[in-house]
Amino acid sequence: MNSSFKSIPDIRIRRANSAPINPGGNFVLYWMIANRRPGWNYSLDRAVDWARDLDKPLVILDALRLDYPWASERMHSFILDGMADHVKHFKNRPVTYYPYVEKASGAGRGLLATLAKEACVVVTDDFPAFFLPRMRAAAAKKIPILMEQIDSNGLLPMGVADQAFPTAYAFRRFLQRHLPDHLAERPKPDPLRRVPLKTLRALPAEVMNHWPIAAEKQLDRKHTFLGSLPFDHQVGVAPIAGGPEEAKRNLKRFLKERLQRYIDDRNQPQEEATSGLSPYLHFGHISTHEIFHQLIVSCGWSLEHLSDKANGGRNGWWGMDATAEAFLDQIVTWRELGFNMCQSRSDYDQYESLPQWARATLAKHETDKRPYLYAMDPLEKARTHDPLWNAAQTQLIQEGRIPNYLRMLWGKKILHWSTSPREALDTMIELNNKYALDGRDPNSYSGIFWTLGRYDRAWGPERAVFGKVRYMGSANTLRKLHLKEYLKKWS
Repeated sequence: MNSSFKSIPDIRIRRANSAPINPGGNFVLYWMIANRRPGWNYSLDRAVDWARDLDKPLVILDALRLDYPWASERMHSFILDGMADHVKHFKNRPVTYYPYVEKASGAGRGLLATLAKEACVVVTDDFPAFFLPRMRAAAAKKIPILMEQIDSNGLLPMGVADQAFPTAYAFRRFLQRHLPDHLAERPKPDPLRRVPLKTLRALPAEVMNHWPIAAEKQLDRKHTFLGSLPFDHQVGVAPIAGGPEEAKRNLKRFLKERLQRYIDDRNQPQEEATSGLSPYLHFGHISTHEIFHQLIVSCGWSLEHLSDKANGGRNGWWGMDATAEAFLDQIVTWRELGFNMCQSRSDYDQYESLPQWARATLAKHETDKRPYLYAMDPLEKARTHDPLWNAAQTQLIQEGRIPNYLRMLWGKKILHWSTSPREALDTMIELNNKYALDGRDPNSYSGIFWTLGRYDRAWGPERAVFGKVRYMGSANTLRKLHLKEYLKKWS
């Protein structure tokens, strides 16, 4: 590629196959699978660079399959909201946006390969969790042209680290040493604005006839559309709209109304002091880069404020006030720690990935008597003896979320009430991935595995069932938090 068109760091680019570029193709293809947003997206930046370098039109394929794990109205609806936003945004841009929604299982098979026959190069998203790495690798083997996968996940490129870090402290020290080299690098807010790209007259008839585009009318009437799709309709649409535009509204509201209360009230469910951005981050509707940019603009911050001491401390390194730094520790340190684990270890979602000390202490106490034992059905239906746990599970079922502190308690009690820690892990993954809008994500796997000892240390005194794994109880949580209104709402 001509260096004058190259706008993203090399460390964020990985070849997915060894196939060549096809300079005689009719367009550059961006296969959007994780970074589902029209800006602040290194993958789209890279696709635009290729289109300019090869002097070809750009096609964006935004495809939604029917049979992904835990497919439901809830997850589909959130993605369809994003597609509806994209149709409006790309309408006035020099690009062919192609939203495709499967109406039968397997109906989309062959679509990417058919488009690739006409393309010069394929660009896609480098997301390290869920089924996406397997899908991406399988596709790369089948297409005859170069496929590149682009990391647009966080402020620190995933390729900077060559190991999985055992604690947030260890990762934070690494981050503080290496992140300053990358903080000045940003994806473009609107990479297609005023860019002189050629436009495609039409997609091949073979494609349009076999894989018809999801019409704007279908996306706008998503409830009717969802009802026609042949998948399990048990998990209904959450009362939280998806899409990049709604993500931006949430970010603006957080910075204006909630940020100053974040450090004091984030664990109090009734205060609504958190950002609410985790579903939008998971579905790629907003970027950490955009969140960071808007935060530093609101704070009047610049790179000169950074401390030169990489000591792993949570406070003081950014040179911002304590509230902003507490938020950044979640959105940068903890979130990108999860991406580090998923990128470094293929068994990130397996029990064996727990630290040795945690597996040892849980094994020692595996035969301990449990105070209660619950199978999947009463847990899923929120029918336990514990009103607080039931309230949290009910909120998860109805809204697709649980407040952060209560989500930790939710996981700890599942461990306490399961016949084994492995069963507890399976239950947490199933319930979280089935109902949570931010499930199936590196960050949510971090939370689940934290309840079993990942990123934590051994605690004393040693307890039944938990051993040296950190204990949490409902009675203490009720004393610590103001939960009267929460229980009233969700019991």
